[in-house]
Amino acid sequence: MILENKLGITNQVELAKAEERISKQKARQLFDSGDIYQVDVGTFAGLAFVHAYLFDEIYDFAGKLREVNIAKGNFRFAPLMYLEQSLKHIDAMPQGNYDEIIEKYVEMNIAHPFREGNGRAMRIWLDVMLKKGIRQVIDWNLVNKEEYLSAMERSVVKDIEIKVLLKDALTDQIHDRALYMKSIDVSYFYEGYSAFRTAEL
Repeated sequence: MILENKLGITNQVELAKAEERISKQKARQLFDSGDIYQVDVGTFAGLAFVHAYLFDEIYDFAGKLREVNIAKGNFRFAPLMYLEQSLKHIDAMPQGNYDEIIEKYVEMNIAHPFREGNGRAMRIWLDVMLKKGIRQVIDWNLVNKEEYLSAMERSVVKDIEIKVLLKDALTDQIHDRALYMKSIDVSYFYEGYSAFRTAEL
């Protein structure tokens, strides 16, 4: 099924390419313009800001709560009827240290508030939280795709694996532009997007 989009694209491959190109340009702009400092750290409002920033030129639903139930593989994300309640709970969760921040990230992943683009927006949101909370970010280049995806899948039951995996990739290069650009590329690669390099767009 091809997602309805503002670009009028009806071919899935074309849409994926356009989405990657435009949203990576926006991810770069988010950093270069300093707009990343406008993100309300650790809240759904902050995540919605990032999501809208990345996808607003492509989808009407950018930054807006999904109106459908969604699943990935065998896993069903938070049911629609509990979504708003779940987001209020996540907003109230503490984010004072590394463990608390990852726990919050895991809960937001279970909520999966948007129709599409959750993972890519959430990894930026996570790094903003880490930057403010512990003055570190993740060097996503050091996080293996398969290990990350399976740890995230299992984090619903137990979050120790994702905590260990991401802790090993922490760096204090929180203002490094090249690292940010490469991390966006890796984040997109996790979702199967690798046609463009963010730094070159």
